[in-house]
Amino acid sequence: MTHCIVYMTAASEAEAERICRTLVDARLAACANILGPIRSFFRWKGAVHDEPEIAFIAKTTAERFPALAAEARRLHSYEVPCIVALPLCDGDPDFLAWIAAETGVEAPGAPAAASPETGAPQTDSPQNNAPKE
Repeated sequence: MTHCIVYMTAASEAEAERICRTLVDARLAACANILGPIRSFFRWKGAVHDEPEIAFIAKTTAERFPALAAEARRLHSYEVPCIVALPLCDGDPDFLAWIAAETGVEAPGAPAAASPETGAPQTDSPQNNAPKE
């Protein structure tokens, strides 16, 4: 299973927050982080622009990326939004298992999903509700 970080930008913090919350609520991303204001220089329709934007990222799997990208695009105000997936070459196994569990893609033999903040098992994880063998 391949995990990825999805880099996106939005016109406002409210728009970034709406997209982040929707992606996590829909289990398309395990987590989303609003990185904050940035200044973007870009060419659009024959002119160079200098505009403030909000950068944000989402943590997901390659399998969930197409659905995540479609939903982010549906919610986005831009005609051509920045939605790019950057593959993760490696990571903490428990954190990667948590991403898989929270996006609905279970990793075979993965440990029970734990909160990245506290490390405590999450009771809503499908693995935590499975019968013990």
